[in-house]
Amino acid sequence: MKSLCNLLRKIGALSLVSFCLATVPATTQAEYADIVINRQAEKNGMRPVVFPHWFHRIRFRCKVCHAELGFKMRAGSNTITMTDIIEGKFCGACHNNDIAWSPENCDLCHSGKPGLPTGVFGGHETSGPGRW
Repeated sequence: MKSLCNLLRKIGALSLVSFCLATVPATTQAEYADIVINRQAEKNGMRPVVFPHWFHRIRFRCKVCHAELGFKMRAGSNTITMTDIIEGKFCGACHNNDIAWSPENCDLCHSGKPGLPTGVFGGHETSGPGRW
């Protein structure tokens, strides 16, 4: 009986995972306060990057990315290339397959709908120091 319960739990977990994977859209719209990075992506045949700023912000202080990794504080101000990321700069400081997934998982970041403009989705005014 115990092994039957374990089997049913595993089947249920696999069903849930399968359902979640089947319902994940191939492309995404940016949500409020996401940053769309598209200065070079579409020019190079890739979908725009939708960067979940607040998802990262609740885990890290601003200085981690904006002081230590060199991201300028204005959307569209950074020239980010995949070469930079692979060399461990910008996103690649963490997305190195040790801390977070590696750059080979393109669709995890390049998930935006074609045509999304670079910028902060949902507005660019903040209560911080000036216009971002």
